[in-house]
Amino acid sequence: MGSLEETCASLRAQIAATEVQLARLKRDLADAESAAIKSETPAPAENIQPTQNGGHRRWPLLQEEYRRYGRQMIVSQVGLQGQLKLRSAKVLLVGAGGLGCPAAQYLAGAGVGTIGMIDGDTVEVSNLHRQVLHRGKNVGKYKVDSAIEFLKELNPHPTYIAHRTHLMPAEAPAIFSGYDLILDCTDNPATRYLISDTAVLLGKPLVSASALRTEGQLMVLNNPHGCRETRQEDHVIDACSPNHHRLIAWSVVQMAALEAIKVITAPTVDDPIDGAATRPCDPPALHIFSAYSTPQFRTIRLRSRRPSCAVCSAEASVTRDTITSGSTDYVFFCGSANPGSLLDPEERISAREYSERHPQPLSLGNDSPNRPAGKGVHTIIDVRDKAQFEICSLANSINIPISSILSSMPPPIHQNGDTEAPSQLPSWIPPELASANSTTPIYVVCRLGNDSQVAVQKMKELGLHHGGQRFVGDIRGGFRAWREQVDPEWPEY
Repeated sequence: MGSLEETCASLRAQIAATEVQLARLKRDLADAESAAIKSETPAPAENIQPTQNGGHRRWPLLQEEYRRYGRQMIVSQVGLQGQLKLRSAKVLLVGAGGLGCPAAQYLAGAGVGTIGMIDGDTVEVSNLHRQVLHRGKNVGKYKVDSAIEFLKELNPHPTYIAHRTHLMPAEAPAIFSGYDLILDCTDNPATRYLISDTAVLLGKPLVSASALRTEGQLMVLNNPHGCRETRQEDHVIDACSPNHHRLIAWSVVQMAALEAIKVITAPTVDDPIDGAATRPCDPPALHIFSAYSTPQFRTIRLRSRRPSCAVCSAEASVTRDTITSGSTDYVFFCGSANPGSLLDPEERISAREYSERHPQPLSLGNDSPNRPAGKGVHTIIDVRDKAQFEICSLANSINIPISSILSSMPPPIHQNGDTEAPSQLPSWIPPELASANSTTPIYVVCRLGNDSQVAVQKMKELGLHHGGQRFVGDIRGGFRAWREQVDPEWPEY
């Protein structure tokens, strides 16, 4: 038995090493292909005016472009002039994931002349179910290269630019300056603030899309420059719940791509059709989509630009210099998505130590019933939501979602600042755990080891540790650590 386990472990190690080497080779190949493409890329179609006979084209678009874009050009709001604007437009998408992929697909299909994509991540298998530009063969490849490979097959006319890096404050203004419009397709508050501030400082219209589970939001900001409040509100991200299983990304991104096209094709004073036309300054609004609400779409009017705005007021504290120098700390301003360690070391236990201290069978899914709370030598509480708990769970664990824990009222605070345990505990606490005589240790586990710390703090605030007589702590690193330290076959999602 021992030799078989050693063989399995050796094979797993060889597979892991091979996968790392394969990913490195794919990245090297992407760099080489990109260099080759740059050396062979012809001039954009808009610069090709002469015909084969040495004269000039009678029509502003190529015949193939008329055939390709004809169905949208017959829409009165687009027309020929709108199509020419799309061809001359330069759009940057920040993010090549669940939001960036479909947005890029729509914009490339519509004929936007230059499309830049910035993302420092590489393609993973877990991306493929929703990030529609990536393919299994491109696992390990930069996302921007994988996406552009697909887009070139969809439409060879645009110029595609890959920025193989995460957006950083020092480079953001220089990158943004080469584009006419920015699409924010990211998923963390710090980056969203950086994008918003940089866009307003450079006078770039910004289409901001976000999606989480079955809900999405969309805003068009700084369009035209100076029309509206641009600094968007940050979107709080649950530290342990995966925020990238975007089931409704397509619905939000379709609207985002449409808003981008509207911004690009909007009439201006220079348009030959109507010299009196001006770009409209629509009231600022937040568009909200919820798949399970009725109605599914709502629009909320936003306040106008604040006179005290940190970016665009007369006494702005955020400038291009503060961004590029790093003195504007977006991670500090928004708060880290990872709260780090909220508990003391003695309040935490490693996954391996827990497994050795309390050996138990593993359950691949929720196929074993929960044991009654408070019975046995310890209690294990899983604070993931029900959907994750049903994917995989420890045998005999009790599922109490973190949302239920956080929704309970805090204990009363005395004038001296002390708190006391409430006389009536929240309904999510099983009666057996609330017993004043119970000293059964309580262990809390979650996906990554973040929500579990918050839950432990809440339980102690409610007095479940009985003044230190009972251990209440979490499994450090959650199920990610459990997979690494205890059970390599634990589902990774």
